[in-house]
Amino acid sequence: MGSTGKLTGVLKKYTMLLALVVVVIFFFFATDGVTLNPKNINNLIAQNAYVFVLATGMLLCILTGGNIDLAVGSVVCFAGGVGAVMMDKNIPWPVATVVMLVIGLLIGMWQGFWIAYIKVPPFIATLAGMLAFRGLSNVVMGGYQYTVDDHTFLNVFGGGADCYIPDFLRNEGIVTAVGKTLNGWGIQFHDVEGNVVSLNEYTFNWTCLYVGILFVIGFVIFTIVNRGLLKKNGYTLDPVIAVIIKTVLICGVALWIAFKLASYKGIPTALIWIIAVLAIFSYITKKTTLGRNFYAVGGSEKATRLSGINTNRVMFLAYTLMGFLAGFAGILNIARYVGAQPTYGQGYEMDAIAACFIGGASAYGGTGTIGGVIIGAALMGVINQGMSIMGTSANMQVVVKGLVLLIAVFFDVMSKVFKKGGSKA
Repeated sequence: MGSTGKLTGVLKKYTMLLALVVVVIFFFFATDGVTLNPKNINNLIAQNAYVFVLATGMLLCILTGGNIDLAVGSVVCFAGGVGAVMMDKNIPWPVATVVMLVIGLLIGMWQGFWIAYIKVPPFIATLAGMLAFRGLSNVVMGGYQYTVDDHTFLNVFGGGADCYIPDFLRNEGIVTAVGKTLNGWGIQFHDVEGNVVSLNEYTFNWTCLYVGILFVIGFVIFTIVNRGLLKKNGYTLDPVIAVIIKTVLICGVALWIAFKLASYKGIPTALIWIIAVLAIFSYITKKTTLGRNFYAVGGSEKATRLSGINTNRVMFLAYTLMGFLAGFAGILNIARYVGAQPTYGQGYEMDAIAACFIGGASAYGGTGTIGGVIIGAALMGVINQGMSIMGTSANMQVVVKGLVLLIAVFFDVMSKVFKKGGSKA
């Protein structure tokens, strides 16, 4: 019974990860493999960069008690619009970038003040922000579209033709040796016209592949060391077989993605920013007092307050950080679309909220992880891209996304019901 219970717990823990795998396989066969082309893998990352960033901030709000921020899409549009207008007036892009971040931060503080200290319900406060900042976006841009043509800015933040990490680790001697070995095994390489070419002539970013290999090595070492520390400190550990399967799957997927990206143009700079945001906030939520306070407030705000923690400050910081990340998403957004217009950002808040709940965040607060955000955002991105490639209408895409969100929250609610039933028994 004990082992069965552990296995059930592991399956519950990785339900959405399994769902992501199933959805990827489904769209692979439904599109004759088009969804997993190197170019489409790259597009999946670039098109959903804002989802990863916004969902990270949204998780902080949700942790504090199932609260959400409806204003993030409008903040993305407003901050990005201000930055685009500034660059259009020949203001240096570093200055415009800082201004966009400050705008996001100040808006987050503004909304956090009303929610944490004035006690305006988050839904109402952020709904007001959604309307106000959408209007201000129109005011700033005057209803017009602004184009961003600063190549440095676009390349740094993932919107230019050269927004990829250069292949500075390519060694022609190694490439030649590998090419001969693969040819000996009967493996051939073809250019875009289908002609057989040598590996030296084949467009391949070796730096990207090496980074993928280094990530795998680092992840394996981290898993072993972390498990040893958890065991030493008396924590309950997942079964060894579950850890091995998880590690093998993650490493396999990482190498596969690295190979796919290397087969196109390499590592997009947008991916670097995504990883940086996810890593920083994963550390904050797991290793800092502030992160533990987010979970504590969501678990029981009254008990947290009685324990001496300033719950108002925790709530204020959650929305402040959300605003900051919305400002950063505005930067990525105008880089991706090479400009700004008053309609940008519509529906972004729904994508961020859905990614959190699909990734396992509880609608009641106190539960959720950055890892879950990654899975949820990736699942939303795969569904969006897969349906687009299949030619599904935009209306039906919204229907499917809504049903996926409903099912994810249904599982969360039912798990709470079963837990209460078990505790009563």
